[in-house]
Amino acid sequence: MSRSSAPVSPLRLFGTDALIGEEDRALRDAVRQFVEEKIRPEVGDWYEQGSLPARDMAKELGALGVLGMHLEGYGCAGTSATAYGLACMELEAGDSGLRSLVSVQGSLAMFAIWKHGSEEQKQEWLPRMAAGDAIGCFGLTEPDFGSNPAGMRTRARRDGDDWVLTGNKMWITNGSVADVAVVWAQTDERIRGFVVPTDTPGFSAPEIKRKLSLRASVTSELVLDDVRLPSSAVLPEAAGLSGPLSCLNEARFGIVFGALGAARDCLETTIAYARERDIFDRPLASYQLTQAKLADMTLELGKGMLLALHLGRLKDAEQLAPGQVSLGKLNNVREAIAIARECRTILGAAGITTEFPVMRHANNLESVLTYEGTSEVHQLVIGKAVTGEAAFR
Repeated sequence: MSRSSAPVSPLRLFGTDALIGEEDRALRDAVRQFVEEKIRPEVGDWYEQGSLPARDMAKELGALGVLGMHLEGYGCAGTSATAYGLACMELEAGDSGLRSLVSVQGSLAMFAIWKHGSEEQKQEWLPRMAAGDAIGCFGLTEPDFGSNPAGMRTRARRDGDDWVLTGNKMWITNGSVADVAVVWAQTDERIRGFVVPTDTPGFSAPEIKRKLSLRASVTSELVLDDVRLPSSAVLPEAAGLSGPLSCLNEARFGIVFGALGAARDCLETTIAYARERDIFDRPLASYQLTQAKLADMTLELGKGMLLALHLGRLKDAEQLAPGQVSLGKLNNVREAIAIARECRTILGAAGITTEFPVMRHANNLESVLTYEGTSEVHQLVIGKAVTGEAAFR
């Protein structure tokens, strides 16, 4: 008599849908359908070619309503933070590059203008960015300053009523296709943010090629060669490093959910493969060692999802602290990349091909592990929270 039974999906085993409101589930499902129909059939080729049709994607994502979806007004959908997180999860189940496009657009560039900008800046840019008619990027990281942005060398100096920006930014998602860049620079007083139209003379954004991760994503250097801006380009409500850090926390929150999408896609792919692949005349899924791996990965995926949903509820209640975002980013990305690597072992040699998404997700997660705060940075944020002692230099 056979002892096989119908399988249960990993997150269904945890019953997490019961923790998500009906409206948020509907939004999640709409994004999932978009990914199934528009992304999955193409993303393997995009990754292999090292390209992304970013402008076309931005238009479609704008029509879907996910660009700046958690912001209020100016053409933004005004959804819950949890809904935004769930959208990030579905987008990253397609590819981390797609989620990065949405995250940089909505949680970095748009959020910076929404949170710190003037009413004129908001009116000029946010409706177009929400619709995907304009693409934004966020210039903070520099070639020599990543985890220590306070040391940035990009300078903004006064020249009459104008500002003149000089410097370089590095590893900037969307940079080469952006219509507007939010650029952070040192001034004689404090770090300030500037809204920079990318057609301003002196601004250029050469694309970075030869990547082995996030290949289906536009990554660029920003070059600012005496870029002259009017005084109205300054973000009036941001002074000091707290401005860009507030934006990074928004992006990190999306990653808490997003990384789980990549992990879920790896695990579901691997379970399906193990059920079909015969080893010594039995399904690979029927062996104890395989089931032990799948059980452990299911456990970590479910724990990560419970953590993400809890943080989402805290954010919706306006009670989410930066240290709590670090808990989510550190745990969920670390576990996601471990799941991707373990899934590859079950797929064997098939796991390194583009026929399956596992190695693509694993390679992408190497970047996700680093950007918006490395694991070490988040460990120190958590360490400061629990000890009261700052270990940052």
